[in-house]
Amino acid sequence: MAAGLDRYEVKLDDVFEGPMDLLVHLIKKNEVNIYDIPIALITDQYLEYLEWIKAMNIDLAGSFILMAATLAQIKSKMLLPVHDDDDDDDPRMEIIRPLNEYLQMKAAAEQLSQRDLLGQNTFTRSVPDMDIQPDSEDTYIQVGLFELIDAFRQILIDLDAEQQMDFSAERISIKDRINQIVEILEEKKSVTFIELFTRPIHKSDVVITFLAVLEMVKLNLLNIAQHTQTGIIRLFYI
Repeated sequence: MAAGLDRYEVKLDDVFEGPMDLLVHLIKKNEVNIYDIPIALITDQYLEYLEWIKAMNIDLAGSFILMAATLAQIKSKMLLPVHDDDDDDDPRMEIIRPLNEYLQMKAAAEQLSQRDLLGQNTFTRSVPDMDIQPDSEDTYIQVGLFELIDAFRQILIDLDAEQQMDFSAERISIKDRINQIVEILEEKKSVTFIELFTRPIHKSDVVITFLAVLEMVKLNLLNIAQHTQTGIIRLFYI
């Protein structure tokens, strides 16, 4: 295992976002209505995220595991016949009700003010930008933890599929990687994820960089935003 990975611990719901945020992210990503959640698809994707997070050696809080169990249980119940005229017979209501309450709470706290809604309950991929000049070609929106995970997962997907996740070799520590990223950002002020790497890119380097970026976000050293036109995510040095 690479230096620094064995001791790196982050509780996602304590520091970043919790299981409800991951569920909302998946609903938005799939552009579905919260009252008609494709539970099998969302459950499978949720479990994929958890596996990826575990692979990063990040500590999963119990609330994430509980949500996974709840989704799996609902998925099983969906195999049973239900009456179309009775919402209480829909197993998905077990998650729809708390999800609705969560969204209302977030909206009341003005924490969902940057998310577009199609109709009343259907999320879209795009969100209104936070820039004071919405017509500018260089406007950005803030992204959360799970958009960050998506970006790093895409880098890994783009790498050679046969490349192994080798942690046996001595590699740079998270602390040293943070220092490298700081040097890059002090020079360039902002970079895309891919600009953080020099080729050839190794999967273990992507993992170390991901953990370093998480730590920098935790320490308020970075702002991470997505370009409204191109969809490219950039890191901005604070």
